[in-house]
Amino acid sequence: MRFTALIPFLTATIIPLLNTRSETPALDWWDVTEWGVEGRAWVDEPRLRWFDRLPASAESQVREPVWTLSRDSAGMMVRFETDATEIWVDYALFKEELDKPHMPATGVSGLDLYARDADGKWRWVMVVKPTAQEMRIALIKELAPGKREYAVYLPLYNGVERLEIGVPSGSSFQGLAPRKVKPIVFYGTSITHGACASRPGMVHTAILGRRLDRPVVNLGFSGNGRMEPEIGDMLTRIDAAVYVIDCNPNLQPAQVAERTEPLVKQLRAARPDTPILLVEDRRNTNSWILPARNAHHDGNHAALREAYRSLKSQGLRKIYYLSGDQLLGSDSEGATDASHPNDLGFMRQADAFEPQLRKALRGQ
Repeated sequence: MRFTALIPFLTATIIPLLNTRSETPALDWWDVTEWGVEGRAWVDEPRLRWFDRLPASAESQVREPVWTLSRDSAGMMVRFETDATEIWVDYALFKEELDKPHMPATGVSGLDLYARDADGKWRWVMVVKPTAQEMRIALIKELAPGKREYAVYLPLYNGVERLEIGVPSGSSFQGLAPRKVKPIVFYGTSITHGACASRPGMVHTAILGRRLDRPVVNLGFSGNGRMEPEIGDMLTRIDAAVYVIDCNPNLQPAQVAERTEPLVKQLRAARPDTPILLVEDRRNTNSWILPARNAHHDGNHAALREAYRSLKSQGLRKIYYLSGDQLLGSDSEGATDASHPNDLGFMRQADAFEPQLRKALRGQ
C-alpha cells in the first residue's frame, strides 16, 4: 500500500484515538470499599467477595440458587461529594453476561449516577453503557461547577469485583459513609431483584429509597423469593426500619397460606417493634385475557389476605398490607413481558408502596 493510500486510514482511526487519549485528564482514583456502600447488610461478617449481598456463612445455610443470586450487587449504592466537573469509574464485573434478552446491559451491569440538586432532591445524571467486563470510562463530563452530593447505584443482575471513582486531580472529593439510619429491607422475587429496569436506579426499591431519603437493602432473588426460614433468620439480624415481604410471585396459593404466618412470627419474635409490610402478588399485565393466570392471582391474594387477618386476630401489631391489583397500573402497559415491570411499572409500584411505607415508618 502506498503512503498516500494510508492517509485516509490514519485520519479515520489512529489520529482520533491519539486525540482521545490526549484529552484524558490526570485523575485521582478512590476505592469505594474504603468508606462503604449502602444496601450491604451484615457488614461485620466475612464475605467471599466484598460486593456480595450475603455473608460467606450464608453459603451453607441457603439454597444454592439463592446463594448464586446473592452474588449480584442489586440495591447497593455508594455516595460521595465532589466539586469535579467530570466523574470517571473504573470497575470490573463478576459475570461475562452483560445483558439479558428482556433487560438491557445498562440495568443488568451498569452504574447509575444521581446527584442532589440545589433543593436537595435526587436527580438522575448518567448511566454507564457496559460493553466489556472491565471498564474505565468517563461517566459524565462538563458538569455544572459546584460541590454536590452524588450517588452511584451498582448493577442489578451482575456482581462487582472492584469499583473506583475517578475525578480530575485537584478536585475535592469525600466518600460519604453509609448512613446510620435504619434501612428499609425488601425480601422478594425477580421484581425486587430489579427485572426489568433499564437502569439500577429505576427499581422501585431505589426510587423509594430516594423519596424517603433512607437506605435500602435489596434481598430480591430472581425466581427464589419463597418466604424461607433460612432467609427469615438472616432478616432478623438486620435492625430494619421496615421489613417488606413481597414473595407472592414465586409462590402458589397453598404455599402462601403455609409460609406467611411462620415468617411473620419469626420476624416478630426477634424484632417485636419493627413494622412488617405484606405485599400481594402483582397481576400480570395480560392476565385480563388469560383466565387461568387471573385465577392464580386471585388465589394468591386470598391466601395472603387470610394470613394477614389471622395474624391481626392473634394480636400481632404493626403489620401492614398492600393490595397487588394496581401495582403495575390498569392499562397493561407497565411490564416488559407481562410479569416483570418496565420503568413505568416500577414507578407505579413506587407510587403504590410509598403511602404504606410512610404509614409504617410513622408508626415506629
